[in-house]
Amino acid sequence: MVVLVDKRQSGGLYERKWERFRVNRQGMLTSVGFDLAYPKVRTCQLIDISQGGASFSVNTTIGLGLHYYLSVVGVMAKVGCAEVYRNGHRIGVQFIKEIDADLLHEIVRADYFTGGVARQKQAPAPYMRGPQFGLQRS
Repeated sequence: MVVLVDKRQSGGLYERKWERFRVNRQGMLTSVGFDLAYPKVRTCQLIDISQGGASFSVNTTIGLGLHYYLSVVGVMAKVGCAEVYRNGHRIGVQFIKEIDADLLHEIVRADYFTGGVARQKQAPAPYMRGPQFGLQRS
């Protein structure tokens, strides 16, 4: 008898529920305080993302609550987030509602086409090429 195990239900110590994709995208965090007056917006740098969560870095965590909306620059969607951990300037969140595969694909694809993590830096071209100008020594 063969028993199929759903990885999401297995509870393995190092198993993840969703496949993570490493990205390098600019994002915005939008939170509303208790006063409900003005939404507070701060930038973040997306590090990785999956259908169920993401991690990103911020300049400062001062005044940042535990729940906010994440929007990725260039993608027309806001995703509700609940913070899971803070480690210095790095934050990990779980999405309130899983994002669909199409939105995840759009974010990862946009990162690929804008040259996010996959782009390797090339050595700068030398300023002058070819033979030296002027005199040659004999």
